[in-house]
Amino acid sequence: MACPHVNCQELKEPTTSQVVYREDCTQCFDSIDEGDGLNVCLTCFNGGCAGERNHALLHFERLGHPLALNIKRSRKEVQRDEPPHKISKLAIAAETDEDRYLTKTHVICYMCCQDGVDASSGKLPAVIDGVMKAMTFSKREEVKAWEQEFIPCEHTIGLVQREPRQIESKDLVQCSMCNLKENLWLCLECGNLGCGRSQFGGVGGNSHALAHSDVESHPVAVKLGSITADGSADIYCYKCNEERTDPNLATHLAHWGINLAGREKTEKSLMEMQVEHNMKWEFSMTSGDGEELAPVFGPGLTGLTNLGNSCYLSSIIQCLFDLPEFQRRYYHPNEEPPFSEKPAEDLETQLRKVADGILSGRYSRPDSNVKASPDSAEVPHQRGLAPAMFKHLVGRNHEEFSTMRQQDAFEFMLHLFKQIGLSKHAEGLDNPIASFGFSMQQRLQCLQCRKVRYKVDQQDNISIPVPARRISAGDTSSTNNFESVSLLECLDAFTADEVVELSCPSCGGTDGFTKHSSFNTLPQNLVINARRFELINWVPTKLDIPVEVDEEPIDLSPYISSDPEKDEELLPDIEAPGRSFKPNETAIQQLLAMGFPQPRSERALYMTGNSDPEAAMNWLFAHMEDPDVDEPLDKVLANSPGDQQDPEKVAQLAEMGIGEGHARRALAATSGDVNRAIDWVFTHPEDSIEIRSDTHGTDGAGMLGFDATPARYQLQSIVCHKGSSVHAGHYVAVVRKALPGRSGSSWVMFNDEKVVQVDNIQGMKKFAYVYIFTRV
Repeated sequence: MACPHVNCQELKEPTTSQVVYREDCTQCFDSIDEGDGLNVCLTCFNGGCAGERNHALLHFERLGHPLALNIKRSRKEVQRDEPPHKISKLAIAAETDEDRYLTKTHVICYMCCQDGVDASSGKLPAVIDGVMKAMTFSKREEVKAWEQEFIPCEHTIGLVQREPRQIESKDLVQCSMCNLKENLWLCLECGNLGCGRSQFGGVGGNSHALAHSDVESHPVAVKLGSITADGSADIYCYKCNEERTDPNLATHLAHWGINLAGREKTEKSLMEMQVEHNMKWEFSMTSGDGEELAPVFGPGLTGLTNLGNSCYLSSIIQCLFDLPEFQRRYYHPNEEPPFSEKPAEDLETQLRKVADGILSGRYSRPDSNVKASPDSAEVPHQRGLAPAMFKHLVGRNHEEFSTMRQQDAFEFMLHLFKQIGLSKHAEGLDNPIASFGFSMQQRLQCLQCRKVRYKVDQQDNISIPVPARRISAGDTSSTNNFESVSLLECLDAFTADEVVELSCPSCGGTDGFTKHSSFNTLPQNLVINARRFELINWVPTKLDIPVEVDEEPIDLSPYISSDPEKDEELLPDIEAPGRSFKPNETAIQQLLAMGFPQPRSERALYMTGNSDPEAAMNWLFAHMEDPDVDEPLDKVLANSPGDQQDPEKVAQLAEMGIGEGHARRALAATSGDVNRAIDWVFTHPEDSIEIRSDTHGTDGAGMLGFDATPARYQLQSIVCHKGSSVHAGHYVAVVRKALPGRSGSSWVMFNDEKVVQVDNIQGMKKFAYVYIFTRV
């Protein structure tokens, strides 16, 4: 019987804006390469597995979409008997899916219970053709993988050029201040030619283009070797300190007698060099005696393929989903996935998909497409899973994580914590981020009248300084010439007394306060970020300082806050922040010396506690694009009273579990911007309170974490970074695991899709970037 649904009104070929999920299931990692293939819904183009779990059938039962296209793919056996075709032109044709795979399709109708509907009937031919030719979800992400989204700026759009002149070709071959003949940048304002900064991959540079910009205040330059006839080129704005685009590049070049149509690209672009540099980083996959590290397979031992600079995401995911709290929350192998009309855009679904993928063990097997030589005993690594849907969803609308640029793993962890913390958690399923929650106590004591004030903040991580002691005193040229320090030394530095310049509300003294930080409570899982990066010429540069971490549990009891002294006197309450703000003099002078404008510096200090210039600097880097970042702070405070916020915005934040009062304060501090208000909430927890004499010493009801001693913590996992900058390099995760056939625990390294057992991780622990300790 002919299927009547082949002519239904809802049957339409996909538009260019629609996503076709025809590679892997939106609710698990089964794909078109599995034995039963993938069923693509011909109504909404959702991809559902057709195997044992049959998420395609579940999709039909929930949404009633009748028709699906089953797609199965198998790798072709490549024949090399014939001689290769003669190359007739200077071109290399990329190998296509048609070259590598044999693909079979057939149509099924769930409504009619037909498996083998005539694919030439009704509207099917056009729809099937559209599905098979449409750009898949992963391909869309791959297209973006090596691109950065650049925009023009006020300096490129409003560029005013000096008197025009013809610059001869012979004058475009060498830096005007040195002998370099590559990496040359032309100032579009005056026509000066200077060499750029030293680039990844050994490209030389003495920064003479930057020096010219500093002296003459000419912001915009173009890299000569990157210019193409179609008008693309590397444009850099030194005032914005960012790569930009110049919509009038042809006109600006013609001003100096340079014909755009005659240019030919002769050098790699900045992005190409960064990508190439990142791809070169590789952690050792051999043991101390040179033997290849053995791949391991099984539940919890599944790798994740690199989606293009996505190692920061993979390493964090492997560490988090090793924890029982994440496994209990998201791994439910015997339950149906949660209902969602768009599973690929549902965070709960994608977190469960990731948990199932890496914990079930179903996908942890040697790659059958890798043929080992007959006399080799080596086992191929696994193919790994591609978490493209998860990456896109978590990074959506984020100015950094929505791109394919190299990102900071620790910052991504905090971003993911925020996403999960704001998501809904069904009854009986605890928010896993709560296991990271604890409280820090800050004790301030006036150096003049000796009165004290206590403040408690809830946190989910600590970022500790790593003391830098150079082996060769005075040698600042090397980033890997440092003495080893212990983790406890770093914690000592983190909790050490420091003097902050504040005026006393009680005695009016201006000598300042001593500030001491300690743990009020400790979490189940403690995240420690080791700050080895420092700003050198505005570039975050990593210092290779070895940090010794014990293999045995460490006791953090000495860092828990003690009871107040009996004879100490608490400072009187001060009025709530009003319409004026006095910035910390020392901190603001440091920010001004770095080149930040006064309004930005004051705003940053106000937002970060008015004492730590480094925290203020980090806030500034994260809020450079805020439209009101240069508004005077007193004006912002005066125009944003907390009690006059948009009720709809307050309600929107309240739906995320943010208290009304807290939501109003967040909106007031961020000029009513909901997205920035969410960030503000996470940097200004509701539980941050001034502790007075009538509340200090309580049992901490409502506070997350434990205050029981001893507080013993064992290292559970680490994220390691190899490379000199957060913008380049490679991340891997090393996790403590119980492996089959081995007593006790073992260390397993997750290097993207490669999963291997590691017997000695001392060297990796010393240079880890993120540590996760578990309470024992």
